[in-house]
Amino acid sequence: MTKKQKKMLIRIIISAVLLIVLMILDHILEFNKWLALGLYMIPYVIIGYDILRKAALGIWHREVFDENFLMAVATLGAIALGIWKTGEFEESVAVMLFYQIGELFQGYAVGKSRKNITALMDIRPDYANIETEDGLEQVDPDEVELGTMIVIQPGERVPIDGRIVEGSTTLNTSALTGESVPREATVGDDIISGCVNITGLIKVETTKEFEDSTVAKILDLVENSSMKKARSENFITKFAKIYTPVVCYSALALALLPPILNLLLHHEPGFDIWVPRALNFLVISCPCALVISIPLSFFGGIGGASARGILVKGSSYLETLSQVKYMVFDKTGTLTKGVFEVTEACPAEGTDKEQLLYYAASAETYSNHPISRSLKDAYGRAISAELVSKVEEIGGHGVTAEVDGHAVAVGNQKLMEQLFIPYQEPQQIGTIVHVAVDNQYRGYLVINDVIKEHSEQAIQGLKQSGIKKNIMLTGDAGRVAESVADTLHIDEVYSELLPADKVELVEELLEKKDSKEKLAFVGDGINDAPVLSRADIGIAMGGLGSDAAIEAADIVLMDDDPAKIALAMKISRKTLRIVYENIVFALFIKIAFLVLSAFGLIGMWLAIFADVGVMVIAVINATRALRTKKL
Repeated sequence: MTKKQKKMLIRIIISAVLLIVLMILDHILEFNKWLALGLYMIPYVIIGYDILRKAALGIWHREVFDENFLMAVATLGAIALGIWKTGEFEESVAVMLFYQIGELFQGYAVGKSRKNITALMDIRPDYANIETEDGLEQVDPDEVELGTMIVIQPGERVPIDGRIVEGSTTLNTSALTGESVPREATVGDDIISGCVNITGLIKVETTKEFEDSTVAKILDLVENSSMKKARSENFITKFAKIYTPVVCYSALALALLPPILNLLLHHEPGFDIWVPRALNFLVISCPCALVISIPLSFFGGIGGASARGILVKGSSYLETLSQVKYMVFDKTGTLTKGVFEVTEACPAEGTDKEQLLYYAASAETYSNHPISRSLKDAYGRAISAELVSKVEEIGGHGVTAEVDGHAVAVGNQKLMEQLFIPYQEPQQIGTIVHVAVDNQYRGYLVINDVIKEHSEQAIQGLKQSGIKKNIMLTGDAGRVAESVADTLHIDEVYSELLPADKVELVEELLEKKDSKEKLAFVGDGINDAPVLSRADIGIAMGGLGSDAAIEAADIVLMDDDPAKIALAMKISRKTLRIVYENIVFALFIKIAFLVLSAFGLIGMWLAIFADVGVMVIAVINATRALRTKKL
């Protein structure tokens, strides 16, 4: 509870105690009207002075019609009625007291839902360590240039994205991904800002400036998420602007028109009947339940998602996600790890597996291509660069080199055909790398992109969530794409696509679907940015995804886990269900009580319930959006 909320709680307790004591004494001693007014004004001013002040400021700034104005008019009107006729003032104090109780409850609920999001603000690093002649110097992360060497000690937060050049450690990534399992990191590994260095001292070369780093982008997404309102929120905002003046004028009409009509008919005007009804009408009409609970529901949904490593850039995207029926995936880096591995070695007769890997890895010594790295990783031993010479890379074919005095050719079937070397036609699916030594065929290696652990679970979860079709788009060869699609049970697959082809396919899918159904695209690369922007909802991988993809996306998965998509949909649908529940409930109660009030069938106490009670119930319901069980 905040300091402001604690002060409000003290005011509520003091006013409530004074009100109860005064009501008991009034019942025993039967105060006269003016003494009662003076005594009851003490708890009234204690509990309601801020509401009266806000109402006065609203009138001064010509922004009259809000809940503060309604409460001020209703309670001051009740006091005036007590002076004029009834001599009773406890209802006006009680109305203000219960309203403030509702406001305190609402503030606490908002604070609880905000907690998950503001916790992200703690990931902003305060400093970065730079080595100087006098030791480590702490500087503002904004001042660190690209390529600077920084030192991160155990217990410190990684300030800027970079690559480890010295040392190894364990990183706590829970603030970014929502996962508590630490990640090991060593020389050559990329690390992202916002993680906490747990065990070892490491030196990191920055690969981005702070403004482009992961933590800066996350904070920007969170801070700006409330700017993009959902249609439900926009409806409530417009509704409140029209609704408030309408009910104020209706209350005024209820107070004046029947008495005027009575006077015209030569009857008693009946102000003592119609003014209280009008005041009750005003108290009931306060739209707090809608104005507070609807944004709070979306805020809770966004907060609950962020706690699980799912960043939603605005409530409008949370609303759209609930309507998605078609999910389109990129393959590499999204459903697969984007990391190539040698999955099979097939040496020719007279050659063993060790020799095959040695020649292939040696020829690729000077290459940083992902396939080259996978060959070197598969060999797993150091290769003497002195033994490798005359390296020539043949674009689109492979590489030739001299290894320990032998002419080695490593590449695809086109390279074998160019060198007139007979080769074996493999049956396996994947990227095939043929190896020849001294113009003799020595076998081939099968390299595949590894499917992510949770990709199959992600597809199953989406089907259970009501997705009509899961579709995969990829630039890979048809056989590779079909193999991945079959493994993951994807409904449709399109292969050998260029970035422009992906956009065209997504546009075709958008045209074919029903207008009420939405299409989401999930990707991670620079080439996915146009498609992410074109889809109804763009979902990017935030851990390894490119800056362009994260920028273009509407939702970012911080741990690159595709299974989180189904969880995000579950959160969005629960949030929208809560929103609609609150709208229907609040409007039904309001309309029913307004009608009853106009006919004089309910008094001020029931009016208090209609206002504060409905608001409290709606806010309690809204806080459910924070809690969504994992799949």
